[in-house]
Amino acid sequence: MTDKRLRIAFLTARDPRDRRSWSGTHYHLFQALLKHCGEVTIIGPIEPVRARIGKYAGKLLTLLGGKTYLNNHTMGLSRKAARLAERRLAGKDFDLIFAPAASTLLAHLKTSLPVVSLSDATFARVVDYLPEFTNAFRRCQREADTIERLGIRNANLLLFSNSWAAESAIRDYQAPPEKVHVVPFGANFEGIESISRQQHQPADVCRILFVGVSWKGKGGDIAFETLLELEKLGVSSRLTIVGCVPPSSFRHPHINVIPFLNKNDRVERGRLAEVYTNSDFFLLPTRCDCSPIVTCEACAFGLPVIATQTGGVPEIVRDGVNGYLLPLKARGADYAKVISGIYRDPARHEQMRKSARLEFETRLNWDAWGKTVADLLKQTVNGYPNRDKLSLVGTR
Repeated sequence: MTDKRLRIAFLTARDPRDRRSWSGTHYHLFQALLKHCGEVTIIGPIEPVRARIGKYAGKLLTLLGGKTYLNNHTMGLSRKAARLAERRLAGKDFDLIFAPAASTLLAHLKTSLPVVSLSDATFARVVDYLPEFTNAFRRCQREADTIERLGIRNANLLLFSNSWAAESAIRDYQAPPEKVHVVPFGANFEGIESISRQQHQPADVCRILFVGVSWKGKGGDIAFETLLELEKLGVSSRLTIVGCVPPSSFRHPHINVIPFLNKNDRVERGRLAEVYTNSDFFLLPTRCDCSPIVTCEACAFGLPVIATQTGGVPEIVRDGVNGYLLPLKARGADYAKVISGIYRDPARHEQMRKSARLEFETRLNWDAWGKTVADLLKQTVNGYPNRDKLSLVGTR
C-alpha cells in the first residue's frame, strides 16, 4: 500500500471554509483531511440555479400545502447538481472524491474515481424521526429515499458518525457491510486539545449546562423540570442555557440565559469555554438527534453528559463512563435523580469527569477521526480497480 498523500476532491453543496456550515463540521472535516490524509481541493459549493429557485418554491408549497417541501432532496436537483459537479471535476487529478452530507450530489454522479460518502444519518432513519422529514409531502419522501439509495450504491466507502445510521445503511439500503465504517465526529471547538486536565473545584451549587438552538427539540422543558426537581431533592442548583431563549413561561431566579455565542469569534468562544469550565454537568434531554457535537465538546471540558437514549447519541455517551442515557419518556425527576446521585458523591463525580475527558482525548476528537479515516481512504484507493488510472474523471 502506498504511503503517499492522497489527492482528495472535497465535494459538497456548502463551503467547508465557512465555519458555520453544518455547525462547523464541514470545516473540521476539511482541516482533519488536510492534516492526516492528503491534499484537499474544494469542489464546491455545488448549488445549481435550480436549488436557489427551489428554496422559494419550497417555502410557497409548504405554506400552501401545510407540509414540508424537501427542496434539497429532489431528483431534478440531484441530476443538475451531479452534472455541475462533473464539470468542476473534469480534467483534474484526484485519487478519490470525499463527499460529506451529499447524497443529493452522489445519487447521479458519474465518475471513474472511488467515492467516499460521509453522513450522520440515513433517510430511512430520519423520515419518521426528525419533524421536517416526518411532515414532508409523500412524493418528497419517496424521492429523498430514492436519492439516499442511489447515493449509497454509488459510494465505495460509507463513513457514518454513529452505528444507528450505519446499521440502517446495511439493513434499509443493502449497503455491503465491508463498505460501512463508523467513525465518531470530534468536538467543533478551536484550541480545545490544549485544555489541561486540572482537578475539578466543586462549587457550593450544582451547575448544569444546557446548549441548543431549539428549546423544544433539545428538551428544554425537561431541563427546566430537572432544575426544579433538584431543588426539591435539596440540591442547590443553577441552570445555564446557551443558544436559545426559553418561552416566557420558563422563568426562574436560578436560570442564566445566554441567547447566542459565536464559536468563530475569539472573544465569544472564550466566553463559551468559560461557561463549560464553570459547569458540573451537561444536560441534553433531546427529543431527536443524530450526532450532537455539543456532547463531544462537553466531554472535552470534562463534563459528564446526562442525555436521552435516542438516535446517534449512544455513540458518544457511554452509560456509566462519560455520562448516562435515559429513555425518551424520562422527565425532570428522572434526570434530577441521576444528577443528584453523582453530585452527592464527589469521588464518583471526579472519576466521571476524568472519564469524560479521556473519551474526548481517545476518540471524540478530530485527530482521532483523521487518523482512522486516513487508513480507510488508503485502503479504498489501493483496493479500487485500475488504481493507476484514476486521474481522469468520466463515467463508471
